[in-house]
Amino acid sequence: MEPVYRTIIGLARTVFFVEGLKFTVKGAEHIPARGGAVLAVNHTGYMDFTYAGIPVRTPKRYIRFMAKREVFDNKISGPIMRALKHIPVDRSAGADSYKAAVRYLRDGELVGVYPEATISRSFEIKEFKSGAARMAIEAEVPIIPIVIWGAQRVWTKGFPKRLGRTNTPISLAVGEPISPDGSAADLTARLRSTMQELLEDLQRDYVHESGAYWVPARLGGGAPTLAEADAMDVAEAKEKAAAKAARLSATGNAVTTGDDDTAGDPTKP
Repeated sequence: MEPVYRTIIGLARTVFFVEGLKFTVKGAEHIPARGGAVLAVNHTGYMDFTYAGIPVRTPKRYIRFMAKREVFDNKISGPIMRALKHIPVDRSAGADSYKAAVRYLRDGELVGVYPEATISRSFEIKEFKSGAARMAIEAEVPIIPIVIWGAQRVWTKGFPKRLGRTNTPISLAVGEPISPDGSAADLTARLRSTMQELLEDLQRDYVHESGAYWVPARLGGGAPTLAEADAMDVAEAKEKAAAKAARLSATGNAVTTGDDDTAGDPTKP
């Protein structure tokens, strides 16, 4: 029994009801009733982690997400994150979070990660980092792909949040478990290919508005292409790094460099 997690789930369901969100879930039967597994989730919006928990409740299990240390340092969200047993990611010590995730997996937990590491502005599947695969291989557990479509309409990067009653349809698909066979590179490629197929399947049954910001360019929407979005991410990372360097320089501290958005998978590359 996890009273805090159960309470948070109850609150989330109330919020979903108030917002009028309409969920469609495929493949929930692929979530194992017991045993460890890496849950790999695509990343299109800030609320993805709440929606990813819906199919996991079919066997009444919980996800331990890897999340930025800053969320744990917050005086409001920090105690909640620790009570839910999520895994803090310290960018300066990514190996520690990786070891913690592997330990959780060996203990039979479901660990949630974003292989793309950051929100996809194009809403397409970005290139994956290999951490999810390496964790699965080391812990000898499967990877279960989860794809969400429609979450970007609620709250995504660069656009106002829409947390009122929007009646937004949100589709989820859970793929079959992928065995941790072969190299991390091969497993990562298989995972990405599977999640791309799941995404395209969800999109076929979804009504898209021509020119809408939340619709991929491939489907006639106003979102940037994957290449354009990647360029935007690079430019933003450079701006953040420059601003950080300026702040550190002003205080006389040493300047270090690093990826500024690795909460989904801190185990580079």
